[in-house]
Amino acid sequence: MVAETGRLQNALEALEKALSGLEDAVDARTDKLQNREDLENEVRIVHEDRAGLARELDQAQFRANRLEEVNREVSRRLVTAMETIRSVLDHER
Repeated sequence: MVAETGRLQNALEALEKALSGLEDAVDARTDKLQNREDLENEVRIVHEDRAGLARELDQAQFRANRLEEVNREVSRRLVTAMETIRSVLDHER
């Protein structure tokens, strides 16, 4: 009877150890899944930020191109105006 109690105690200890190991494995897996979800969320946020920055860059590039076109037009008009003024001044001399 004492021998059976000792074996039963050993079996219970082994079972407790196995359950503890199982709980640790479940906890580790849960943490890993949570970390993965966190990483996936961060990647999603980074992609959203990148898309927003790409849109802003496209808009800024459009504005820069438009300003460049306007600058060329203003420059052309200034040259025309200067030539006209020179022509008028040359005729007055």
